[in-house]
Amino acid sequence: MEVTKRRPLRTANGTKEEPAQWGRAWEVDWFSLISVVGLLCFAPFIVYYFVMACDQYQCSVTQPVLELFQGETTLLSIWSRTPSFTWSAAKIYTAWVAFQVFLYMCVPDVLHKFLPGYVGGVQDGARTPAGLVNKYEINGLQCWVITHALWLANAHYFHWFSPTVIFDHWIPLMWCTNILGYAVSTFAFLKAYLFPTNGVDCKFTGNLFYDYMMGIEFNPRIGKWFDFKLFFNGRPGIVAWTLINLSYMAKQQELHGHVTNSMILVNVLQAIYVLDFFWNEAWYLKTIDICHDHFGWYLGWGDCVWLPFLYTLQGLYLVYHPVQLTAPHALAVLSLGLVGYYIFRSTNHQKDLFRRTEGSCSIWGQKPKYIECAYRSADGGLHHSKLMTSGFWGVARHFNYTGDLMGSLAYCAACGFGHLHPYFYIVYMTILLVHRCVRDEHRCSSKYGKDWKRYTDAVPYRLIPGLF
Repeated sequence: MEVTKRRPLRTANGTKEEPAQWGRAWEVDWFSLISVVGLLCFAPFIVYYFVMACDQYQCSVTQPVLELFQGETTLLSIWSRTPSFTWSAAKIYTAWVAFQVFLYMCVPDVLHKFLPGYVGGVQDGARTPAGLVNKYEINGLQCWVITHALWLANAHYFHWFSPTVIFDHWIPLMWCTNILGYAVSTFAFLKAYLFPTNGVDCKFTGNLFYDYMMGIEFNPRIGKWFDFKLFFNGRPGIVAWTLINLSYMAKQQELHGHVTNSMILVNVLQAIYVLDFFWNEAWYLKTIDICHDHFGWYLGWGDCVWLPFLYTLQGLYLVYHPVQLTAPHALAVLSLGLVGYYIFRSTNHQKDLFRRTEGSCSIWGQKPKYIECAYRSADGGLHHSKLMTSGFWGVARHFNYTGDLMGSLAYCAACGFGHLHPYFYIVYMTILLVHRCVRDEHRCSSKYGKDWKRYTDAVPYRLIPGLF
């Protein structure tokens, strides 16, 4: 396999110029290496710890540690009490993934023909660093609708399986998702060496740990349409998100005889987020996950394991600790979640509208302001882009993340204040999005050069005006 080297370009006056190389790092420093090894070692343990805490310690995140330090239990004892892998769970998960592959590959989108405003079917992705533009079959919303229609039909008419089936096999399913997560990550790693989809968009740092985690191939594919990033980012994890919450709701009803308003709030607010994701799946092709991240363990294992198990902690907690909120508390949570969603969606909509119209639109009743930028791709092409400095994008450079964090806090606040367990999500999302801000801005600085400095001078804050 040959690694394509970056070749110098020549400017109009004949001088050599290195093409901008944005996206994942080309070189790995010691801090990055230590962080990568730490995540590879401890991220699976974190997932196990939070799930085990609910299974054995009623969702207490401190009790297992206290018992270990006081000598009341051992790691071996905790491990021996944890439900193990089962073939029943393996069959359930295999059927689930196979069904999602079938919907993704074999059922072309038709919803875009009937739903006004929805963009589906075959769509172009963003230009890659190598200068390529990939095509994608956008049918996530259709997959979600078909899946949930079958789920509801089963619950009310067919009774093929219990609505609590996901909760009842939750820990065995965790082992199954880990098997798939590691398998697909390892396959993508080896594929980059043996038969890459596009060698020009591969990045080899020479460090196996970093390359395994952050990925080598930019858009690994099998055939023309099975795109690893699009499938694993949205399916099977995010389609399952709302099903997992419905299973938690059914289990709460089974155990306690009623469903609390907190469980309803978590289901509703997270369902809004999931439906928004699939309604705007074509827009998602322009986000950092698809546009800039390479496909490795970070996305492969993360989408299979981290997302379905840690993004649903609030519903899991409420099965063990049903919380009935007061009317003011419930209203405050709902308001925070909806305002956060409004900011998140409106900010993204402004950016999408600005891109589609190339600035010929109205933002907050005025013509948008922007900074003109130029950049080069690895094929030598010179491209131009506009960075908006008005609307929500004039308030902060990542104000959509601010709205996302408000929604994340609402999910946690719906669980009351009795335990730390459901609040892991807002802590994690804060770390993730702040890190993503820094990572995205480093990429933009490499891509746009001096033009990026002009942009940051015009919009000085990242998330919170006046603070950060």
